[in-house]
Amino acid sequence: MTSGRGTDTLTARMHKGLHRARIGVRKAGVDYFRGEGSDRFALAVLLLAIPAIAAGTLRFPEWIAPTALVLPVIAGGLVLRPANLLVLYGASATALVVESALFGAYDEGPDRITPGTVLVVAAVGFFGLLIAQFRSRVGVPWRRGGTMLFDLRERIRVQSELPKLPQGWHREMALRPAGGQSFSGDFVVASRTHGGTILEVVLTDVSGKGMDAASRALLLSGAFGGLLGSLPPHGFLPAANGYLLRQDWDEGFATSIHLVLDLESGDYELLSAGHLPALQLSAGTGRWEEKSGEGPLLGVYDGAQFDPVKGTLRTGDVLMLFTDGLVEAADRDIAEGIDRLTGEADRYVASGFAGAAWHLIEAVAKDVNDDRALLLICRDA
Repeated sequence: MTSGRGTDTLTARMHKGLHRARIGVRKAGVDYFRGEGSDRFALAVLLLAIPAIAAGTLRFPEWIAPTALVLPVIAGGLVLRPANLLVLYGASATALVVESALFGAYDEGPDRITPGTVLVVAAVGFFGLLIAQFRSRVGVPWRRGGTMLFDLRERIRVQSELPKLPQGWHREMALRPAGGQSFSGDFVVASRTHGGTILEVVLTDVSGKGMDAASRALLLSGAFGGLLGSLPPHGFLPAANGYLLRQDWDEGFATSIHLVLDLESGDYELLSAGHLPALQLSAGTGRWEEKSGEGPLLGVYDGAQFDPVKGTLRTGDVLMLFTDGLVEAADRDIAEGIDRLTGEADRYVASGFAGAAWHLIEAVAKDVNDDRALLLICRDA
């Protein structure tokens, strides 16, 4: 009996040991790919690469130049923490000293270690150390810095996607950051509420442009996405205004336009916070009409009021929302920009505006150094 209990105890201990080992390996793997694990393996590989490169330089100097030592130095700047990076730099400096001693003085012939070689390796190492220390100070994981920015960009993109509309409706949207960057100060949040019968869309233009406004746009898009649909439509802009005021940013204002559209009747309300007017194309007359509510910029003063304007989208009508990057330029006023935008938009009436948003930005504001956003809501004929 004792032997049996001993066997059971040993088996249980083995199972527990295997379980702990499995959990440990899994955690180590997850930490590694998240950038939170040890970088000793990468350090070991790079340390082994240095003598291999040095040996290749000594054996085949015409194929492997002494400056090839910058390769592990560059890789180390990307994947190592600052403390381990210094170890790698020490190994690289030792390799240069050994190569110099074996080759002889640099003025005795070709393929010698010259002062320029030392300066190149040292300069690359210096900048690599600066990058590693910057990542360490801001707390960016040592392998996930670029991945984190990619994730943020994808979150903004997904959050800006418009929900699918029922049959009889069509929507088009395009966002173009300033300078060809991946992050924009313009963003859209949208939701279908009241059982899917109401479409709420908010187009916001944060002060600034490109990367300067992107961090604030990311924060605001998350906050606005949480507010949208959680409050009555007339309560959204006052709540958004209060949120911006609480941030106490030096450059914290934004313009915004809020569309509340009944997908059954086509009736809508537009509430504006210092934003450019929307444009409605009437299928009956073929003319564009400005639609704008009244309200101040978001984040300027407390207790602001936002008065809506009402309208109806009938069969064949189109409603266009946009930011100032499409119509405002140094060499023309906003009225001229709006005329140019509507003139280009008229070309897509026959096609039902399929793919029109992207092409309109290309046509009227392709090379503008400002964030641009355009949204089209069409009631199909």
